[in-house]
Amino acid sequence: MHSDAIYSALSQQIEPLIPELTAFRRDLHKFAESGWLEFRTSTLVAERLHRLGYDLKLGREVIATDARMGLPSEAVLKAQEQRALEQGALPQWLPYFSGGFTGIVATLATGRPGPVLGYRVDMDALDLNEQLDSEHRPFRDGFASCNAGMMHACGHDGHTTIGLGLAAVLMAMREQLCGTIKILFQPAEEGTRGGKSMAEAGVVDDVDYFTAIHIGTGIPAGQLVCGNDTFMATTKIDVTYRGVASHAGGRPEEGRNALLAAAQATLGLHAIPRHSGGSSRINVGVLQAGTGRNVVPSNAMMKVETRGSTNEVNEFIYQQALQVINGAAAMHGVSVDIKLMGAAQSSQPSPEWVAFIHRQAEQVPELNSIIDRKDGAAGSEDATYLMERVKAHGGLASYAIFGTDLSAGHHNEKFDFNESVIPVAVKTLALLALNIQQYGA
Repeated sequence: MHSDAIYSALSQQIEPLIPELTAFRRDLHKFAESGWLEFRTSTLVAERLHRLGYDLKLGREVIATDARMGLPSEAVLKAQEQRALEQGALPQWLPYFSGGFTGIVATLATGRPGPVLGYRVDMDALDLNEQLDSEHRPFRDGFASCNAGMMHACGHDGHTTIGLGLAAVLMAMREQLCGTIKILFQPAEEGTRGGKSMAEAGVVDDVDYFTAIHIGTGIPAGQLVCGNDTFMATTKIDVTYRGVASHAGGRPEEGRNALLAAAQATLGLHAIPRHSGGSSRINVGVLQAGTGRNVVPSNAMMKVETRGSTNEVNEFIYQQALQVINGAAAMHGVSVDIKLMGAAQSSQPSPEWVAFIHRQAEQVPELNSIIDRKDGAAGSEDATYLMERVKAHGGLASYAIFGTDLSAGHHNEKFDFNESVIPVAVKTLALLALNIQQYGA
């Protein structure tokens, strides 16, 4: 089939899906679920994929238990499972995801020779309370989050919906496909906690061409970045100092001050020297300590992150941070516990795959600006673990960003996006599979 005919057929498949996809995105937004707690979301996604005819691997099949980071307590997991059931989670699917194993891999094997194409979308919300006033469209139109402390403020509800839209059109057009399609629905991207666990489960070890996506991030509507390369490697840790409480006036010498250790560490961390190999970051975002003005504080907790433009720079900063944290403990005679809460790598998109994405995107009329890369603010993304895993096995990988209008910046309580980006992304991603025979042409 000629490329124009393929695009025409693709558009005809997508058009009637748009109302359903919009409604599904709004449903996900209303019942937002944070990382490792995507119980309702995962059951609904699994049911839709099953009805489409995909082969599914779920939960422990696609999540390496020991590689999970930042997992909530068992009590929280159980309570959130119950909450999900009350909000419409499908009981027949929930056992697969119980305990926070909320990942899904959907596979379509065409039976015809060809490569394995992998796509990754993420499903989790942020730990944030949504703005509840009439100026905010989700509230005004009745789909603001009903879950306290959980909000889709980064567009992952859109990403999940794009993944399902892609699954629907590819299954409908499977006679025009070759090889194998794998769509990964990843939990716990926020805090960079879930990507590594899926990578270490081996779910992309057979993938030849891999594409992860995002919407927004300051990219204007109508623009596509085919190969974002600004992601920094990062390590996120929780630090707990434990000392000895005592009367601050009567017996101060008997105390061991955990607050002072944390304060000492905070100053020391922000004084770590930079690295000539690239840019770096360090931040103490939370410091909590003490119980009363007349008590030598026996406990202190810090939330810390390091970042580097390369894995090597981040590792340098992280190792320096560990020395500072342990040194502060020794200085004040307290113990310290360091818990890894999240991590991501840096990753460069494969130029050949970026070029192929670019060529396919040129067929999508809604995209008026297609660029290979764009300088911007340096965040972090744990899809990089999946990208690097694909590349290590000889495949090609990239990270594409679809521009859209935003009501507020990402991670903001007023965040919302223009849902017209959903069909645009579905079309573009579907073309990669429909035209893979042209790769290298």
